[in-house]
Amino acid sequence: MEAVTDRTIRAGQATPEAQWRACAAVREAPVIGAADLVPVGARVVVVAPHPDDEVLAAGGLIHQLVRMGRPVCVVAVTDGEGSHPGSPRWPAPLLARTRAQEQALALRCLGAEDAAVHRLGLPDGGLQARRDSLAQALTSWVQPSDVVVTTWRFDGHPDHEAVGEACAQAAAAAGARLVEVPVWGWHWSRPADTPMPWPRARRLMLSPADVQAKARALQAFQTQLQPDATTGAAPILDAVSQDRAARPFELMFV
Repeated sequence: MEAVTDRTIRAGQATPEAQWRACAAVREAPVIGAADLVPVGARVVVVAPHPDDEVLAAGGLIHQLVRMGRPVCVVAVTDGEGSHPGSPRWPAPLLARTRAQEQALALRCLGAEDAAVHRLGLPDGGLQARRDSLAQALTSWVQPSDVVVTTWRFDGHPDHEAVGEACAQAAAAAGARLVEVPVWGWHWSRPADTPMPWPRARRLMLSPADVQAKARALQAFQTQLQPDATTGAAPILDAVSQDRAARPFELMFV
């Protein structure tokens, strides 16, 4: 287990992307190819706590695997209905429907419109209490040849951490490969800190076409990219988050 202290996600305190681009541990992480991550005969199962996490974590990987003819499965754990609490513009039922539609559009932007999508409909913000039941559900159909890609177990968001832990349990039980990806970890961590498990870090290099497809997919999530005039809330995915998504690589813990 990685020793991580304060993983609090604080508004307006994100680590600038330029600091991560200059970080030696990031720049020197070994390169791994999509075919090495997901070999012939394997299926990738991307488990997303909320709609947009599949793009933020692994949009480039999905785009590459589709072109390689690898089967892609996306597990939408929640419908993201909790991202705008108290919003007259976005009551939870409408937000859930809209974010599911955004997710479908994002997958089309990645060329993955034929991907199998399993919607679990678990409550946004309530996954810590359902971690064990989620692990059992995943264990029932994760196969030994699968590669399970999900959010890092120490990502700083309770839902992300619960999903990461559930996927780790399910992958271990099935004998499947687990790949964890930091999403919010880039926000609260600093290059001078040591919370990231750098020995496990690998960089998947993205072509310009991969980066462009990922950017188009992220633009599908307008509920997360636009401010909410009815509450005064800022966008969920701010400029720093969008800068991170534009990297010419995806960093994963394998």
